[in-house]
Amino acid sequence: MKKLLILTLLVALWSGLAAQVNVHIVGTAANGAGKDIGLYSYTDMLTMTEHIEDATEIDSTGAFELACYVNYPRLVFLQVENYSQSFYIEPGRRYVVYIPEFDWALDEQRNIFLDPEPLPVEFLDLPDDELNLRLSAFDHTVDSFVVANRVHFDPKFHPSRRYFDTLLMAVGGYAGDDFVGRYAEYTLAEMQLDMRFASRKRLITKYIADQPIRYYDEQYMRLFLALYRESISMGTSRIPLWRLVDWVEHENLERYIDSIGLDPLLRNEQVRELAVLEALRESYYDAAYDRTHVRHMVEQLGRTTRFDDHRRLAESLVASFARHEEGGALPSTVLPDVDRQLVDLDSLRGKWIYLSFVRVNDPNSIAELETMAFFRDSIYAHHPDVEFVSISCDREFQKMYHLLRNSRRGPHYNWTWLHFDGDYRLLEQYGVVSYPTFVLINPQGEKVYDATPTPASGFLLHAPWEKNDSPQMDNDLNFFNR
Repeated sequence: MKKLLILTLLVALWSGLAAQVNVHIVGTAANGAGKDIGLYSYTDMLTMTEHIEDATEIDSTGAFELACYVNYPRLVFLQVENYSQSFYIEPGRRYVVYIPEFDWALDEQRNIFLDPEPLPVEFLDLPDDELNLRLSAFDHTVDSFVVANRVHFDPKFHPSRRYFDTLLMAVGGYAGDDFVGRYAEYTLAEMQLDMRFASRKRLITKYIADQPIRYYDEQYMRLFLALYRESISMGTSRIPLWRLVDWVEHENLERYIDSIGLDPLLRNEQVRELAVLEALRESYYDAAYDRTHVRHMVEQLGRTTRFDDHRRLAESLVASFARHEEGGALPSTVLPDVDRQLVDLDSLRGKWIYLSFVRVNDPNSIAELETMAFFRDSIYAHHPDVEFVSISCDREFQKMYHLLRNSRRGPHYNWTWLHFDGDYRLLEQYGVVSYPTFVLINPQGEKVYDATPTPASGFLLHAPWEKNDSPQMDNDLNFFNR
């Protein structure tokens, strides 16, 4: 009897797990064998935090398979290294894709964060009415019309409402109550807002007021956030900026929410709370507000709200703030050194770690390394609690090895060196979008700055590990802590 019960529980568990997968993506990559490929989505459109749905390694034949669960069309993107391609997936679909021959080393020829290169993805055997084909056809129609009549849509001139009405007729066939119809309607509404063909009040009345909020529809949420963007945080016609700042300073969330409810467009409690979350997100990056108080306001809203979706959004927003704050959590980092021995950065806990992400053939990286080398002996002699760590982000491990073991300059860079080992996700988590990038980690293992100053800025002369209490030193530290 006990065995039967255990078997029943296992079957139920397996059925529950199986039910959580209703989308399959199978494919091949022409020259991607051995590379990691991931399927990502956004947790929400407020923070646009990336969430991994599934990941695998492309096998020796170039084949891979990914799976996930959705209950509504969702925007996802396939990513290999720093290259990605987005598309929509639908519940119950099986997608067959092909990634053709691709130059993976493009990122060593140009900064693909500033000049992105999409991952080429070809879909095979799609039916004519497949969602992405219909959305692409709509986007192509809109883009072609706007380009052909760009003078009449250019904000530098006076956008023509007549031409926009002509565009509406051109895409009239996409109207409907299905996903494509709503996508088209929300996209065109956002265009109307951007070009001032319709007022915020008119669009809110049409798409937001007295209607349920479609948290699950990403295009709807884009429109919602666009309609309320910068409508509160910078002050309103009824509430000046200084008063908003004062309420945030005193963390008076109740007064803040109640007062903006005087606006007819924010009378609805659910709409008002969501608009407040967007306003607080904007305030966090506005110098007029104190970041700590803004974060506390969001945390308070998450604790007191009646709406589960707002509780989840508040938690997501606070987590996104943490990535920019002093004391923000850092990813676990275990990488090989020049002798291919694995080094865990946590093993250096208790020291200040001046972490640099570099490429050994990059002139800017070499210039900063030279400055570090100039100060290294003096800093190490006076501050045994300081550790320089450089992470080579070159694809080939041998480039780092050659610099340190075979080049004339190698002995000057006598500090801890690691290789990123193809962990592109780690670079994203540390915010590396150019080389060199520096991150200062305090003895507690926490990030100290949003953007750590470079050695060439003079930072090493006035870094936090210095104990000089002179007024000039205090001024320098205040400058770097802004």
